[in-house]
Amino acid sequence: MNPKTLFLIDGLGALLSAFLLGVILVQFEAYFGMPQQVLYFLAAIPCLFALYDFYCYFRVHKNRGPFLKIIALANLLYCCLSIGLVILHFPQLTPLGLIYFFLEFIIVIALAGMELKTAIKLKRIS
Repeated sequence: MNPKTLFLIDGLGALLSAFLLGVILVQFEAYFGMPQQVLYFLAAIPCLFALYDFYCYFRVHKNRGPFLKIIALANLLYCCLSIGLVILHFPQLTPLGLIYFFLEFIIVIALAGMELKTAIKLKRIS
């Protein structure tokens, strides 16, 4: 996949995730079960990722592989953090909350995999 496109997809996805976590899930906390302060914390992280992604999309024109590796690693660490928070707050989470976090985990892992695969291909080409 085109690395520039991956930065755009990741950045837009990060904004969507931040909106869902920091606005929608907060408004419907009772239906998801994750405490508001945790949701706000989780929402702040994708905001930072979006800034990085859009910087890379608009400013990085050469040697994008290392930049893709950084966001892929950040996404994987975010997943680990999310899993830890889901485990910590598991008794409070509703089935809808578990479904949300499971789907987010699957999507972010898939995207990180594509980013790593593309970074490896770019390294072979150069």
